[in-house]
Amino acid sequence: MNIGQAAAASGVSAKMIRHYEIIGLIKSAERSDAGYRIYSGNDLETLRFIRRGRDLGFSVEQIRQLLALWRDRSRASSDVKRIALEHVEELEAKMRQLEEMANTLRHLAMHCHGDGRPDCPIIKDLAHADKPAGALPATKRPGVLKGSLAG
Repeated sequence: MNIGQAAAASGVSAKMIRHYEIIGLIKSAERSDAGYRIYSGNDLETLRFIRRGRDLGFSVEQIRQLLALWRDRSRASSDVKRIALEHVEELEAKMRQLEEMANTLRHLAMHCHGDGRPDCPIIKDLAHADKPAGALPATKRPGVLKGSLAG
């Protein structure tokens, strides 16, 4: 099948298929006499494997490792499990960070009057770029008085 057909059948865009070839995640496709890429059933399986891995949030490097393990029939399942559990830890850390950011924004929004006045704790907080995203709201940071954000 050609790249368009492989893209449609795998759910991976033609652009991403080319990218995966360039970075060596998949082997370069065979070429027709006219120079068009030709994909086999095995190529399609690999593309679906990659798409599912990306759907689960695995990095390209993690997918590279999983592909190597998938192709290695003498692999230890513990190697696969280790990669999956490391990824779970990464996802859980991201969830905690997102929750912290949501709590910060929720707190700032609660303290914004949302009226016609220009004072706004959300804007004031954004203007303090010295703190990382997800850090405590200005009213919870040491040294910042609660009344300093009235708006």
